[in-house]
Amino acid sequence: MTLVVHALRDRLASLEPVVLELADDSAEHAGHAGAAGGGGHFSLLIVSEQFAGLSRLARHRAVLDRVGDLIPLPVHALAIRAYALDEFPS
Repeated sequence: MTLVVHALRDRLASLEPVVLELADDSAEHAGHAGAAGGGGHFSLLIVSEQFAGLSRLARHRAVLDRVGDLIPLPVHALAIRAYALDEFPS
């Protein structure tokens, strides 16, 4: 899954994240239909000034606009937590 993590990071770079944490949660979903098909489960924490003033839905769309073509393979599921810089406790 290392290649997938790199692809996700590269595509999200255009959001100029101050914080970008990506976790591969695939092991926790072993046996799940999506996992059995080879798709990975990931959790994303992203903090960017570009999210300032955007709704939660707009932030998720901004992320998915960049990585959506990776779903359902090689990414089966992506849990997104997206914050503007002033919302994120440092």
